[in-house]
Amino acid sequence: MSAFINKHLKVIDRYIIKKYLSTFTFTLAVFSVVMVVFDISEHLDNFLKKETTLHEIAFKYYAGFIPFYLNYLSPLINFLAVILFTAKMANQTEIVPILSSKASFTRFLRPYFISASLLFIVSFFANVYLIPYTNRLKVDFENTHFSDVDPTKSEVHMQLDKHTFVFVKSYDNTIKTGYQFILEKFTGDVMTQKIVAQSIAYDSVKRIWTLRTFSDRKINGLKETMVWHGITKDTTLDMRPEDFEVRDNQYSSMPMKTLNINIEKAKLRGTGELLDMQFEKYHRFVYPFSTYVLTLIGVSISSRKVRGGVGLPLGIGILLCFTYIIVERFALVFSVKGGMPALISVFIPNVSFGLLGYYLLIKAPK
Repeated sequence: MSAFINKHLKVIDRYIIKKYLSTFTFTLAVFSVVMVVFDISEHLDNFLKKETTLHEIAFKYYAGFIPFYLNYLSPLINFLAVILFTAKMANQTEIVPILSSKASFTRFLRPYFISASLLFIVSFFANVYLIPYTNRLKVDFENTHFSDVDPTKSEVHMQLDKHTFVFVKSYDNTIKTGYQFILEKFTGDVMTQKIVAQSIAYDSVKRIWTLRTFSDRKINGLKETMVWHGITKDTTLDMRPEDFEVRDNQYSSMPMKTLNINIEKAKLRGTGELLDMQFEKYHRFVYPFSTYVLTLIGVSISSRKVRGGVGLPLGIGILLCFTYIIVERFALVFSVKGGMPALISVFIPNVSFGLLGYYLLIKAPK
C-alpha cells in the first residue's frame, strides 16, 4: 500500500491530504464536544425529570445524536477545515511556489478531491445505511423523554387500497381512538359499501380496530341495505396508530427499505406525507455530494494570500455555511409546501453552490 501511494501520489499530494484529513478530524472533534455540551445544557431538565439513567443517555440518546449531527454537519465542517489549512498555507506563501512550478490550479486541486472522495464515501454509506439505525435510538429516546407530539389529529383522509377510503374527524393518539369514522368501498366509480362509526379504537394486543355504535350500508345497484349496530365490532384494517402521528424526526430513522415501503403506501393513501418521505430518500443520496461542492468553494476563496491572515477567508466561510443551511431548508419548503418535485428541490443547494464554486474557481489565482 505504501509503495502504491508513493508511486501515484507526489510529495505535495501527500502533504495536502495529510493536512486536509488531520484538520478535518480535529475540527470534527471540536464540534462534537461543543454540540454535546450545548445539548446537555439544553436538555438537562428533561434528563432529571424523567430520572433517565446515564447508560440510556450515553448509549441510546447520544449514540444516535452524535452520528446524526456529525454526518449532517460533516460537509460544512469539511468546508471550514479546508479554508483553515488552505488559508494558512497561502498566508505562509506555500501555494505560490506550487503554482509557479508550472502546476495548473486543476492539478493543485487533485489532492483536495482525493480527500473529499474519501469523506464522500464515508458520508454516503452513513447516510444510506448507518444513520437511519442510529437515528432510531435517538428518535425513540426523544419521543419518550422530549415528546412534543400533538395527541390529537383532525380531518384525516386516507386511502387503504385501490377500493377503500377512510375518513376520521379527529384522532386522539393518547388513547388510540378516532371519532366520526367513515369507511367507503368502491368498485370503479360506484360505491358498494359505507360504514359510519361513532368511534374506532385500536387494540394494541390483538392489533385490530374496534368499531363502536356504527351503521353498515351496502349498495348493490338499485338495492340498498342499512344495518344499525349499537354494539362493538372488531375489524382488520390496513392502518396503524403511527399513521396518525406527526413527528418531524420519524422519516430520518427509517431504513431505506422501510422508507420505500412507506413511500408506496403514501402514494396510494394520499396522506400528504409523500413529499416529506421522497425528499428524505433523495436527500440521503444527494447530500454527500456537497462535500465536493464545498471543497471547491473552500479552496477557491482561501488559496489567495490576503492581508489579515486566515480571518477574512474564515469569516466568508462561516457566512457561506449559514447560507448553505438556509438554502437547504428552503429547498425542503419548496418541495413540501410549494409543490416542487422532491428530486428537483433536493438538488437546489448543490447546484446553486456548484455554480458559485465554478465562478470562484475561474477567479482563483492561477
